[in-house]
Amino acid sequence: MQAIAIKKPEVVPAASAPAIIVVDDDPAVRGSLKFALELEGFAVQAYGDAAEFLNSGDSICDCFVIDQGMPGMAGMELIAKLRERRILTPAILLVSQPNPVVNARAAKAQVSVVEKPLLGNTLVESIREACQRRRGR
Repeated sequence: MQAIAIKKPEVVPAASAPAIIVVDDDPAVRGSLKFALELEGFAVQAYGDAAEFLNSGDSICDCFVIDQGMPGMAGMELIAKLRERRILTPAILLVSQPNPVVNARAAKAQVSVVEKPLLGNTLVESIREACQRRRGR
């Protein structure tokens, strides 16, 4: 009897989902963002505050979504730390109370600002634009 060689089907890797890192101290918001963004096709890693994120050593992603109003280290401070470390990944700052000083700092750092409550597709559209800019490099 002759052995029949069976060829394994070729596996074509799917395009990788854009990776998003969410940093928000509110567990409900963090969980909702993770769930909603994953439904939109993003791969999401979420952290409860700046220290937890920085201690994780995780910084490889296509876009950061960072809450401004966190205890300990505010969102813009975290973004400044990332920039000091030469991590230039696009970031979106979530703000509950718009503030001209924070908006000016965000604009200077080329960070998009999205206001809470999150209505419509503003955040998802901002993330998609940021990922396109990042991947277009």
